[in-house]
Order: sequence, then structure tokens, then C-alpha cells
Amino acid sequence: MGPDEHVRGPQDAALTLIEYGDFQCPYCARAHSALTELADELGGIRLVFRHLPLAELHPLAEPAAEAAEAAAGEGKFWDMHDMLYEQQRQVMDEPDLAVLAESVDLDLERFRAELMERRHRPRVQQDRERARHDGATRTPTFFINGVRYRGDSDRESLRQALTEALGR
Repeated sequence: MGPDEHVRGPQDAALTLIEYGDFQCPYCARAHSALTELADELGGIRLVFRHLPLAELHPLAEPAAEAAEAAAGEGKFWDMHDMLYEQQRQVMDEPDLAVLAESVDLDLERFRAELMERRHRPRVQQDRERARHDGATRTPTFFINGVRYRGDSDRESLRQALTEALGR
């Protein structure tokens, strides 16, 4: 895993989940909520998040991914990540991204400037290339302990797959 990967959760967790996600994807938001609950239940999940914005489906997917990267520059990637999923239905345009940035205490001038000059586009593109390399074409795409997961993004499906992976 690269040094600029977004990773959260215990380093020694028995479960490592790599997610290719799109902040505008409703299935990703559903998975986010499920995983938040399941992490407690299963004793911790190490989550690695990689961007796969599906711009052809979601016009705000790329700006949202870049907004998360702008937050990362201030050490607040996961705050922004959570906000983008939890407030997904309220995020309709770019000014809404600034509202979220404000709610996680980002430097707004810096945030707006970085979004306008698309400073974080290369970082998002890098994840997209990696997704292509890993065969991820839709969101969310998960790898559970290195194994591609092909089930649904609802809580029960994820719980079953994670529990099985714990038994392997």
C-alpha cells in the first residue's frame, strides 16, 4: 500500500477492506453506514478508501473526490469522507461542498482555491488508474483481505462476507 493511501481502523485488524468508492453513489453511502456499524460488531475493520468517481453517472463525483483530497491536505480526509456520505442527499452542487468543508473546519479560502484549480485531480486520477488495473469498474467495489467481493452493499450481505473472511 502506498504512503498516500487513506487508511483507517486498527493496524492489526483481522479484516482489511479496500473500497473503490464514489461519494455520489447511493450504494456506497449504504455500504458506509453498514460498515460503520459492522466495524464495532466485528472488532474493527481496516478500511482503505480509493476514489472511483463515476462522472458519467454523477456530475459531482469528481469535485466531491477532489474535495475529500483537499480535506486530506489538512488532515481531515475521513471527516470529509464521512460527511460526504452522511449528507449525500443534500450535496447538489459545488457550493454545497464548501458548506461541508466549513462544517469540518477546513480553511475555506484554501479549499475553494484548490477545487477551482483542480489541484487534487491527479491524485484522484491515480486511484482511477489503479481501479482499472484491479478490474474495478463500478462502485462500491470491495476487496476483503485481498479477495474481490461480488455481493451487495447492504448490511446483511457485507456482514456475511466479512464473517466468512474472519473464518478463513
